Amino acid sequence: MEFVEKYGPWALVAGASEGVGAAFAEALAARGLNVVLLARRQQALDEVAARIRATSGVETRTLAVDLAGPDATASVTSALADLEIGLLVYCAGADADYAALLDKPVGTAQALIRRNCTVLVELCHSFGAPMVARGRGGIVIFGSGSGFAGAPKLATYAATKAFDMVFAEGLWAELEPHGVDVLGLVLGETDTPALRRMRHQLGLAGSPDERPPGAARVEDVVADGLAHLGRGPIRMADRKLRLGSRGFFPMGRNRMARLMTQATVKTMEPRG
Repeated sequence: MEFVEKYGPWALVAGASEGVGAAFAEALAARGLNVVLLARRQQALDEVAARIRATSGVETRTLAVDLAGPDATASVTSALADLEIGLLVYCAGADADYAALLDKPVGTAQALIRRNCTVLVELCHSFGAPMVARGRGGIVIFGSGSGFAGAPKLATYAATKAFDMVFAEGLWAELEPHGVDVLGLVLGETDTPALRRMRHQLGLAGSPDERPPGAARVEDVVADGLAHLGRGPIRMADRKLRLGSRGFFPMGRNRMARLMTQATVKTMEPRG
């Protein structure tokens, strides 16, 4: 009940049709939250919703919306106007193309920026304000180790994930004093259906069912994220990623965020 009282009665999970998003939604339902499942594919959402109702008995609602569309935020907020969203989980925005910027129309990159950055900010603004008013709630923003630095064929995707990580840190500093938890959950290579399909398309796997060697398990990533939900701003979601990130951030992202918060308050806030 403590979890439901803090983050309920409804969670909104964007990117809930499969992989980490679907598993996160199922884990939240197991803890007693009603769940809104948001993604593009209605049939996939219906299948996840059926599993949740069968195993958890909570209420579900599905919402098929393309988060790169021009009216995505308005569609989501209007459809959920009657619900109290206590937890926003933004797990949308994987890069299915893995292509150089100039090899695709510029609209491909623009759609990725809209999905991973613009709509994320808009939904955090829409659902974060009521959370602050209630003095409770939470926001989970999924990041990627790709956001540590730029790389070929990942230029736009990596940049959006760098944005997501820094945005989570700043939003954590803004909302924590109001009782709202913010966690940037940064994923490394994780064994999802999307990754399996991409590896097969690139000729790195013999079939789309082949497990990527060394990839983190979805259930482990979800369990780790839930365990650190109130301990933001950043959590590297698997051990290999945590060890590797020390080379990029020897101070640690959480300490960096706290020091930046202190410095900003000291230099920018009015003095009594």
